[in-house]
Amino acid sequence: MAGLSTLILLLCAAKDVMPSSSHWKPTWPSYRVPVILPQSTLNLAKPQFDAEARLDVVSPCGPACHKSSPLPTYEEVKNYLSYETLYANGSLTETEVGIYILSNSGDRSQGKSRTKRQIYGYDSRFSIFGKDFLLNYPFSTSVKLSTGCTGTLVAEKHVLTAAHCIHDGKSYVKGAQKLRVGFLKPKLKDGSKGANITNSAMPEKMKFQWIRVKRTHVPKGWIKGNANDIGMDYDYALLELKKPHKRKFMKIGVSPPARHLPGGRIHFSGYDNDRPGNLVYRFCDVKDETYDLLYQQCDAQPGASGSGVYVRMWKRQNHKWERKIIGIFSGHQWVDMNGTPQDFNVAVRITPLKYAQICYWIKGNYLDCREG
Repeated sequence: MAGLSTLILLLCAAKDVMPSSSHWKPTWPSYRVPVILPQSTLNLAKPQFDAEARLDVVSPCGPACHKSSPLPTYEEVKNYLSYETLYANGSLTETEVGIYILSNSGDRSQGKSRTKRQIYGYDSRFSIFGKDFLLNYPFSTSVKLSTGCTGTLVAEKHVLTAAHCIHDGKSYVKGAQKLRVGFLKPKLKDGSKGANITNSAMPEKMKFQWIRVKRTHVPKGWIKGNANDIGMDYDYALLELKKPHKRKFMKIGVSPPARHLPGGRIHFSGYDNDRPGNLVYRFCDVKDETYDLLYQQCDAQPGASGSGVYVRMWKRQNHKWERKIIGIFSGHQWVDMNGTPQDFNVAVRITPLKYAQICYWIKGNYLDCREG
């Protein structure tokens, strides 16, 4: 019973504070974030890298299924948030974590298949052309993984993506050991005379420049489960590059409730495989949510998996508008809505616990991860 009480404290640790002014504007809430710290690390046998890369994930468990699932125990949550780290040389480790809530004074207390359809009616996606857009924020934060998925720059050397782009729930995918991240850049001019590139009706051609990945973190909540059950809640991974990318990145943030999102909408850009070489942007309304997932009908195709889902809200402390990644686009779900099948695209929400974990992976210091 004590474990359950501690877990409820952890799940409710984020207290959002919304502005009371009559001139309301969508504002980033203030959160009190738990602390996740490594407790022990074990060396594991080198993986086989024998799984096929999957560009999308399909699950029949919809909002009602998730909402009716039993609340995990404190020990289960600790196990889900423990993680594997895969290194470029093929070595693999498993790290167990502890979860803590820090008070203001600094004291600690522990506390059947269907045809998949991901385009809804009129295709509302926008292909982004021209280096003036592709190389500028926020589109410049979207990168392509060599396994075929999309990722988002969230720090000087870090990329956030979906776990299924690296691991199928049972084994690491082919190519995960030599994983690379691709950055769109304009091709060099071919030296043709008289070509007026600026006024040309044809979009300027781009190419990918690749950077190797140094190490990859995948939560055990994904490895324990699989693509057809509750493990979809943990479909996220963080990649550390071998060198800085030198681009502006987008910070992560704790996902506010859908009712607090500007217009109830989310945005993301990805490399959908039906438009090869193109970065595709879209936005849409959130239709439903659980504690861990956002259900929406943003048009998307395989290849967009791993895209960072973001919103733009007012940051009171800095007195400016700021975009933050609040989720990771995961895949597709058929949902039984009152006996009628309905399909959604699903994003994994960055909860306070997930924020604490991902931020620690990036920063290596929990003191830098106290506010989401």
